[in-house]
Amino acid sequence: MQEELNIVLESAEESMVKTINHLELELVKIRAGKANPNMLDGITADYYGSPTPINQVANVTALDARTISVQPWEKNMLSVIERAIIAANIGINPQNDGSMIRLFLPPLTEERRKELVKKCNGEGEQAKVSIRNIRRDAIEDIKKLQKDGLSEDVAKDAEASVQTLTDRHIALVEKHLAAKEKEIMAV
Repeated sequence: MQEELNIVLESAEESMVKTINHLELELVKIRAGKANPNMLDGITADYYGSPTPINQVANVTALDARTISVQPWEKNMLSVIERAIIAANIGINPQNDGSMIRLFLPPLTEERRKELVKKCNGEGEQAKVSIRNIRRDAIEDIKKLQKDGLSEDVAKDAEASVQTLTDRHIALVEKHLAAKEKEIMAV
């Protein structure tokens, strides 16, 4: 019985860690005024009939704080990558010079910064909901174990540790959001 309880707790913690990792990946994609090659993660170009991430068909680098360069490994991919970036609607117009694509990030306005903070908060709220759902599922599993013969005291302790785990991960979400908001609002 204790072994099954440990499996429930470990599974809940593992899922919460995955949620935090996903949040970190999503927050990296939200630009904060500085050029970051990861901003193009998730954008795919049609590479000989199959959608392929841009960073797998081109070299993506940050030239300086406001410029990202995309150097395709094959010349014929230039226009395909350019169309994919335009279609992704990330708010940046690509500049194609015939050998590489440059993305110039405009300075963020106060209004745009606030929109980005709202977007970050939305991602954070999704992460919190996910963590709470994991908590709910873990507590349901503990209650099932209790019906199968787990003592009430052990079940209460397990529920308390699930709640502690939940609180710790929600605090982590808040910490990530505060750091990203500070990064975005820095002029």
